[in-house]
Amino acid sequence: MNKNDFPIFKNNPGLVYLDSAASAQKPSCVLDAMDKFSRNHYANVHRGTYYLSEMATIAYENARHTVADFLEVKDNDIIFVRGATEGINLIAQTYGKTLERGDEILLSESEHHANLVPWQMLAEERGLVLNFIRVMPDGRLDMDDYASKLSEKTKLVSVTQMSNVLGVENPIGMITHMAHQIKAKVLIDGCQGVVHSKIDLEKLGVDFYVFSGHKIYGPTGIGVLYAPSDLMNDLPPWQCGGDMVKSVSLAGSTYVSSPARFEAGTPAIIEAVGLAAALDYVSSIGFEKINLAESQTMLKLKTYLKEIPDVLCLGEIDFKKNLVCFNLKGLHPQDVAMILSEQNIAVRVGHHCAQPITERYGVTSSIRASIGLYNDEEDIDSFVIALKKAQKILGGHK
Repeated sequence: MNKNDFPIFKNNPGLVYLDSAASAQKPSCVLDAMDKFSRNHYANVHRGTYYLSEMATIAYENARHTVADFLEVKDNDIIFVRGATEGINLIAQTYGKTLERGDEILLSESEHHANLVPWQMLAEERGLVLNFIRVMPDGRLDMDDYASKLSEKTKLVSVTQMSNVLGVENPIGMITHMAHQIKAKVLIDGCQGVVHSKIDLEKLGVDFYVFSGHKIYGPTGIGVLYAPSDLMNDLPPWQCGGDMVKSVSLAGSTYVSSPARFEAGTPAIIEAVGLAAALDYVSSIGFEKINLAESQTMLKLKTYLKEIPDVLCLGEIDFKKNLVCFNLKGLHPQDVAMILSEQNIAVRVGHHCAQPITERYGVTSSIRASIGLYNDEEDIDSFVIALKKAQKILGGHK
């Protein structure tokens, strides 16, 4: 866990990057793995009988194995997608099409738009009912409200592992157990959670799990959908084309089993290699070490924010694991962020693609500072100095 592992910091001296929740920086081993593959082994995968294609196929399927091992599941339960957004849409357009008018889908108020809008569209199309688990003022899910909204009509519970606005980890084990008692399926958006916590999907019993490679120090354009093949084999394909067919004639087509059934066309081969390298990198450090370092960095951030006058935090700051959304009283968050940027501090501003939960706290925009394994306490010192300077320049607390 060293900034030297990440070329972005060498090439941008003094950069304090506090936007990992949006997209994490990439270590050299990820960039090198992609470059090496591109220069030495690139070809299209599957069916090629020549050496390069065979090597590319091995690399691509080894990447799938790396993902499966990371999540402690079977290789053929891993479907490569472009990102978590595509993974959720895939389930909405396959499993979701088995739902009938009047069936209910249960979400939380704190979902990213990617885990809200696809269900809104599906509900409108199929006459489904969307219900929402209340978020308490401190940012935690109201589990009593969750229990009260589960019913025999609930067919799917789809919630985030960790809110990208509130930074609070949800009790997905309990959520899954309660949903399965009424025979509902469970989808977990793991984009924020998978980066910071080791997860055993088979132990938890989650039915579907998605995450994006670029959140966990890998490349963009690649993501993961965990979906058991014995379930997916009974569902129709979502996209059609090459590689997902068993046979094709002018009269009709038949389809192969999952995961290939849901990986139409040439896949993101180079990006899969990069994702595998990123997961190997994280695994080589270990979550115990990562969590210790990140918790120390986050503790300093939370302590400072408590001490700065006029900080208005979305949710209770003590419950936040790796990010915090806040505003400075009387100051526009965009103005604050611009002054931070002038001091080489990178944060994110807006509703963070989670407009309903942002407005739930009475604001339309907030500043988000999120940490990764390359952040340290010096970054937090620089951030707080810059934040106080912004207050002074913009006429906030003196």
